[in-house]
Amino acid sequence: MAAEDKSQKLEMMRHSASHIMAEAVKSLFPEAKFAIGPAIEDGFYYDFDLTRSLAAEDLPAIEARMKEIIAANTPFTHEEISAKEALKLFAGQPYKVELINDLAEDKVSIYKQGGFTDLCRGPHIKASGEIKAFKLTSVAGAYWRGDEKRPMLQRIYGVAFAKQADLDEYLQRIAEAAKRDHRKLGKELDLFSLHEEAGPGLVYWHPRGAMVRQIIEDFWKVEHRRRGYDIVYSPHIAKVHLWETSGHWNFYRDNMYSPMVIDEIQYVIKPMNCPFHILMYKTQLRSYRNLPMRYAELGTVYRYERSGVLHGLARVRGFTQDDAHIFCRPDQLEAEVKDVVELAQFMMKSFGFEEYEMMLSTRPEKYTGTLESWDMATAALRNVLEKLQIKYQVDPGEGVFYGPKIDIKLKDALGRTWQGPTIQVDFQLPERFDVNYVGEDGHEHRTVMIHRTVLGSMERFFACLTEHYAGAFPLWLAPVQTVLIPIADRHVDYAAKLLAEMRARDIRAQLDERSERMNLKIREAQLNKIPYMLIVGDKEVENGTVSVRMRNGEDLGSLSFSGFLERIESLIKSRELAKL
Repeated sequence: MAAEDKSQKLEMMRHSASHIMAEAVKSLFPEAKFAIGPAIEDGFYYDFDLTRSLAAEDLPAIEARMKEIIAANTPFTHEEISAKEALKLFAGQPYKVELINDLAEDKVSIYKQGGFTDLCRGPHIKASGEIKAFKLTSVAGAYWRGDEKRPMLQRIYGVAFAKQADLDEYLQRIAEAAKRDHRKLGKELDLFSLHEEAGPGLVYWHPRGAMVRQIIEDFWKVEHRRRGYDIVYSPHIAKVHLWETSGHWNFYRDNMYSPMVIDEIQYVIKPMNCPFHILMYKTQLRSYRNLPMRYAELGTVYRYERSGVLHGLARVRGFTQDDAHIFCRPDQLEAEVKDVVELAQFMMKSFGFEEYEMMLSTRPEKYTGTLESWDMATAALRNVLEKLQIKYQVDPGEGVFYGPKIDIKLKDALGRTWQGPTIQVDFQLPERFDVNYVGEDGHEHRTVMIHRTVLGSMERFFACLTEHYAGAFPLWLAPVQTVLIPIADRHVDYAAKLLAEMRARDIRAQLDERSERMNLKIREAQLNKIPYMLIVGDKEVENGTVSVRMRNGEDLGSLSFSGFLERIESLIKSRELAKL
């Protein structure tokens, strides 16, 4: 069977599993009100309105009932009935009634299996017995039709596969993903915290997490300066008028916070950095010889996200973009886009991401500017990708209101994708802000802008990095690179001397001088994913050596302290990515 046919059959089976789950819920909760139940990647879900809240403990009973329905091999039957009949059939099911009324069709498609009938276009499998391997995974809240002003429903998620072996492999991946969850590791490794009482979606960086972030940012700044970028800083608020000029007030207001009034003037906290960089550019008359100009900023922005979609560091309300805006002539556009793509590839590789997907996102329904300028911008992005022989997919309608973009999705160690770098070509904001340069002919000409990030947001990138390495950061990124463990109190002075020397060499080291057993200290250092443990006792003090253990359990034995320093400094300098 062709891969496409297999995929369609699997999707049909997953959709059918959602109906079987709904039938099981109906038998266990006769008062249930039913919403929708589609197939999704790897599985399915169904939304219910129930008289009590479900918990994970309820899933085994629903699963058991589903297995009974599957064992009965109940057929799925399809009918088309009039809308009037459908309204009568689903009386008492308000969500189905709403869907029927929205269809505004004379005929309505329904499917029946056993004692359950659902409003559905299909298709479905022939009978319930065709479902071979499934599992219910979780319960979550979901607003009806995604509208937070509508009722909150209970969504049951499940997964389904053609074979038990595929399900087992999937569950193993999920178990590994749970171990790597950055929210869990953030707490265990004391990297960051989120505080609902102070406001959801706002990140508190603890010393260890802040250290990793600082290392990333320092590396980012060095690489940008090497490539001709100038680092800038901009304010956090601006008058509403600025956002009206940029178009954000009309096209992006749902993601912006309400204005604050200062001296009877409305200000808004910034969701973007681009208008600020434009204002800096316009402080002087620019010549064609000055271009391209590249402004880079690790700029913190604030965007409204509904509480239901907030997720650790991956989806927050306040975040820092590794942002930059390039002002260039039209004849420089493709060369600049090419340089940005290559910089993004370099940055991803430097942090250990060898695999990624490229998406070319085109004009959305709501946009500003002319079709001609959109076509030029899209062509520039496409030409660069094709000249670099990069495989990409077109993502129709997913560009931003002022221009098309290249989206790069990182693949982590488990093969999951994360939103990473983005490169946008913009002819619109230069038009709105009258951004020009003086050409060789002495006349003013319109600049082109490139908006870009080469990591994404620092918060989401940090989440991705944490899960990619399961918290065991490469040596050059590790917040603590080595810990000194004296065996007894008499060895503390020697350990302290070594600590001072390592810190003088900018090696991130700590001394564990607690009155605890050595094995306990080693175990705790391993749990904290510290790359190297240096154990010192009588022999080490006498010989000027250290006994070296690694976080993976490997014992390197006794090394001269100078030899260890040479080893670790070489690995840090090379930004070694090998897992320890």
